[in-house]
Amino acid sequence: MTWLLVVTGGMIGAPLRYLTDRAVQARYGTAFPWGTLTVNVIGSLILGALTGAVTAGAASSHAQLLLGTGLCGALTTYSTFSYETLRLAESGARRRAVANVLGSVAAGLGAACAGVAAAEALWL
Repeated sequence: MTWLLVVTGGMIGAPLRYLTDRAVQARYGTAFPWGTLTVNVIGSLILGALTGAVTAGAASSHAQLLLGTGLCGALTTYSTFSYETLRLAESGARRRAVANVLGSVAAGLGAACAGVAAAEALWL
């Protein structure tokens, strides 16, 4: 059952990541990795909300496997974030590379905190 939950979440998260990235990049261009930033922030929000729900006793270990490990594991991407940041720096766009690192970390942490706060407000 465990692997089935993780695989199911991954089957949803992987295409969702691809489609979201393509849609965002098509709208805003490729000079900055907005698509990767978007999926990572969304994943952080989901994980934060899931953490808050688990803390409040409103989410099960099955939800953690499906949403946390499966969905968010396939949706978010540290490797692409690293690659795109390196690509920006190597192409001379060092300020964009720094902005990507600082923006990604700040937005990801902010989204995770917002998710925890929202879930706790809802269930505590």
